[in-house]
Amino acid sequence: MVTLDMEGVLTPEIWIAVAESTGIAALRRTTRDEPDYDKLMRGRLELLDQHGLTLSRIQEVIGTLHPLPGALEFLDDLRRLVPVVILSDTFEQFASPLLRQLHWPTLLCHRLVVTNDRIVGYQLRLPHQKRAAVAAFKTLNYHVIAGGDSYNDTAMLCEADAGLLFRAPETVRREFPQFQAVDTYPDLLARIKAAMQAA
Repeated sequence: MVTLDMEGVLTPEIWIAVAESTGIAALRRTTRDEPDYDKLMRGRLELLDQHGLTLSRIQEVIGTLHPLPGALEFLDDLRRLVPVVILSDTFEQFASPLLRQLHWPTLLCHRLVVTNDRIVGYQLRLPHQKRAAVAAFKTLNYHVIAGGDSYNDTAMLCEADAGLLFRAPETVRREFPQFQAVDTYPDLLARIKAAMQAA
């Protein structure tokens, strides 16, 4: 089984797109910059409240986004070889427009708490859900190969039988040199195939 992060691996970073569309520069901060997810999300919620930014406005921005160039072809090729699950720290209310364009892969993610179109909180699927999901798949006797790009993916990569960094920033590459790092979909597919053969 292959588990992949979504944003930065298959799709653009949603919060960066929202920052660019709204002019709220502080929303550009992502899990590539901040290892503490709760701290990151609390900061985002404060910014949304300060600027009166609604869920529907964010969904408008997401509706303009497309998968990264080559992502769909890569994912289609990969799904012909092996079961694939997307493990993301995005939210159910955000993901559908992008999932549709990716031919509806399975996504496990979190959920926003919304009141009158205002995002007032968030509910984690469970703490450290990426690592927990990989551990659960291993108990089902799957050999798990994981791919991601950010700090919040590294626990998943550590838990997996094989972990790969894809287009990760230098800070993450330096701190986690044990993971092979690649920058193109053909290279990522080749490394996954090699890990499958080595299993």
